[in-house]
Amino acid sequence: MKIIVDAFGGDNAPLEIIKGCAAAAQGLDVDVMLTGPENKIRRAASENNISLERMEIVDTPSVITMEDSPGSVVKEKNDSSMAEGLRRLSAGEGDAFVSGGNSGALVVGASLIVKRIKGIKRVVFAPVLPNDKGSFMLIDCGANVNCTAEMLQQFGIMGSVYMEKVMGVNNPRVSLANIGTEDQKGGLLQHKAFKLLKQSSINFIGNIEARSIPLDAGDVVVTDGFTGNVILKMYEGVAIMLLGKMKSIFTKNAKNKFAAALVLNDIKKLKHNFDYNEYGGAPLIGCLKPVFKMHGSAKAKTVCNAIRLTKAYVEGNVTEEIVSSLAKYGEINEAKADETF
Repeated sequence: MKIIVDAFGGDNAPLEIIKGCAAAAQGLDVDVMLTGPENKIRRAASENNISLERMEIVDTPSVITMEDSPGSVVKEKNDSSMAEGLRRLSAGEGDAFVSGGNSGALVVGASLIVKRIKGIKRVVFAPVLPNDKGSFMLIDCGANVNCTAEMLQQFGIMGSVYMEKVMGVNNPRVSLANIGTEDQKGGLLQHKAFKLLKQSSINFIGNIEARSIPLDAGDVVVTDGFTGNVILKMYEGVAIMLLGKMKSIFTKNAKNKFAAALVLNDIKKLKHNFDYNEYGGAPLIGCLKPVFKMHGSAKAKTVCNAIRLTKAYVEGNVTEEIVSSLAKYGEINEAKADETF
């Protein structure tokens, strides 16, 4: 299996990207294609004694920064490391593409270069997050601010397939984020989405409130991108705050430090569960071929974990499973490119 990686996608590129790819090539039995300015990639590897075994380099003259517009990936910077990686994926030169770069550009590039599954209205960010019982998927988390009920229905179906095929969840529970649990709660969007999700061949368990999300309220939580991004950022902020408060309590005095030592393993486990580096990032679901978005601040460990999840995505035939699931009730018939964005 060959994974194409944007060597200049992220705040710590290219060094941490190269480190993570080297670890993945060795530990995950994958080949890697790095895209970006070749001289900078080789210099970083040489200066840090990183082996480039099982890694090929595709030289590109430019990179997309966080300040560039989303459309730059197909316009003024169509010669960038991100654009070239997406083109190589589309041409069949790799099995998946991974980038920690500009999210907007990645959405545009994935939609216009790799293209969407026919019938899928929008590609969608879908990170896996920790909860009280393990983990869940929040879909969408920012790719689509304005959504239709049909889009939310597709999000639920695609999320269900991913959680089953990649995360190993049997018959994933799908819920709709809302302001109450009653069937009639929410606005017009939620009313329509509720009916469509209920009609779908997935394990839809109904509406949930935001406070229930950390308490195992579903394996897939469906929402529009605006609401999902707010939930995600609040989720991350509360986790950081609580962990910080715990640290200050346990380091307050000698008595508390002794108490902390007694439960140190449990504290480490809790911190591990809330460490985004363990999840790597989020798949951009709905593309014809696998595209994965890493955290922009990804270090080597995050990069390696992102490649691990990407490999599982490919091995789980997630794209084909999404096509099959949607075809059950006539939404699409075959996985052809949708030419519109």
